[in-house]
Amino acid sequence: MGKPFSVNMYRFDPYKSFRFLVYLEQSPTPVAGVSKVGGLKRSSDPIEYKEGGNMIIRKGLGRTKYDAITLERGVTHDADFESWANAAQVLDKGAASQSLKNLRKEIRIELLNEAGQPVQRYLVHACWVSEFQALPDLDAGGNAVAIERIKLENEGWERDLSLTEPTQI
Repeated sequence: MGKPFSVNMYRFDPYKSFRFLVYLEQSPTPVAGVSKVGGLKRSSDPIEYKEGGNMIIRKGLGRTKYDAITLERGVTHDADFESWANAAQVLDKGAASQSLKNLRKEIRIELLNEAGQPVQRYLVHACWVSEFQALPDLDAGGNAVAIERIKLENEGWERDLSLTEPTQI
């Protein structure tokens, strides 16, 4: 018989993308059943300018844009996604003061190593739901899991550098 599987904490393999957790606000409990998180992407516009007497076109840093992030999970009894998406709808019903408190949220995304320990944490700021899909196309002949999806606009993200190396097992 071979050796039992063990996790080598000292190797430098890249982390796997299928072990992660998502948290809303300061909740100690992760969002139930998130199966997919869209990538974190930002881009900055270049500003081209020319200095007098110089034939080279210079490039400066312009505005930075943060792409929307999509979260997907199987449809369950948990109504967190729907409640958050409905916060924008409530504005149309005249209850703006109550819904504005629930409209923008901070989220945390934690990447886990093979041992299930957080190794990278990203903080996404001022997120709000711009798109909500409560149900996919339903097909009586299929056997797929029903997936709900939210698209989150945000005002930027950053890596939490306070997360230290995981403890050794």
